Amino acid sequence: MSVSEVACTYAALILWDDGIPVTGEKISTLVKAANVPIEAYWPGLFARLLEKRNIEDLLLSVGSGGGGAAAPIAAAPGGGGGAAAAEAAPAVEEKKASLLF
Repeated sequence: MSVSEVACTYAALILWDDGIPVTGEKISTLVKAANVPIEAYWPGLFARLLEKRNIEDLLLSVGSGGGGAAAPIAAAPGGGGGAAAAEAAPAVEEKKASLLF
């Protein structure tokens, strides 16, 4: 991600957080006030994107993509839990085998 993209992203978030409509002109004004040099087309691109999308929805969906399998938790050394850990290991192996096919 370029400096221009980051600057426009932050400017759009600032405007949205303050309840100000996000426009290319306002994004450009904020970026210029921060003394960040950007290409002239970035503010307009961000403004057009955010006309069609809700910023709150974008923020809430950041981590909702598919993730990898959960990592198995190692049993603490010492008393108890040895039998439970031994039973949990085959379940993990079965899950790995099913992912291969």
